[in-house]
Amino acid sequence: MKLYGLIGYPLEHSFSKKYFTKKFNTENLKDCSFELFSIDNINKINNLILSNPDLKGFSVTIPYKEQIIPFLTELDITASEIGAVNSVKIIRQKKNIDLIGYNTDTFGFTESLKPLVQNFNSSALILGTGGAAKAVEYSLRKLNIGFQLVSRTKSNKSITYNDLTENIINSHKLIINTTPLGMFPKIEECPLLPYNALTNKHILFDLTYNPEITTFLKKGIEKNSIIKNGLEMLHIQAEKSWDIWNL
Repeated sequence: MKLYGLIGYPLEHSFSKKYFTKKFNTENLKDCSFELFSIDNINKINNLILSNPDLKGFSVTIPYKEQIIPFLTELDITASEIGAVNSVKIIRQKKNIDLIGYNTDTFGFTESLKPLVQNFNSSALILGTGGAAKAVEYSLRKLNIGFQLVSRTKSNKSITYNDLTENIINSHKLIINTTPLGMFPKIEECPLLPYNALTNKHILFDLTYNPEITTFLKKGIEKNSIIKNGLEMLHIQAEKSWDIWNL
């Protein structure tokens, strides 16, 4: 049996097991299974790998996309440049176990965003500064879209939510939520923005996909903004991970 999985904490928000189980059934991959590995401390990763000898690869979600890196044998060039990993391939040779880290988030995000930004001539706000935000930064640079990071704490790279004004919203027509705010089960939450400044020229992209329409996206709908959630991104990056695990 070939085992694949997802590590993170908590994992009740994840669609990954459902996605891969359906894939295995549809493609008649009877020797494959996918499990959720909810670990409350990244230091448990080595024991998880040793205790699951059939594990061939796994995805990585909040909060371990950066914390996983010290445990890896090698980083793919893209993952190294981004500084975050969401997919790990396991190579077992006798007693040696190599863990190779990749970032398929940036591929999934880029492919999902492209149709929305044809002839786009504005800048973006990236809400959050974690591992997912780093993948989004990388993608926007490749697409030649300028951006401003927004975080709860000010830094030399980011402004705070309190710094956001209507003028800033007006000059940044693409707003990307990379935080877990609004994710199930706390679906009433959303980033603190001056939503009244949104227009029908704005694009709101939420990496969250559970629920399908977050409070963040609902506020965009109220202003006739273009919206998109992270479900297509999930599908694209999951297939990319599958290809990596089975190279």
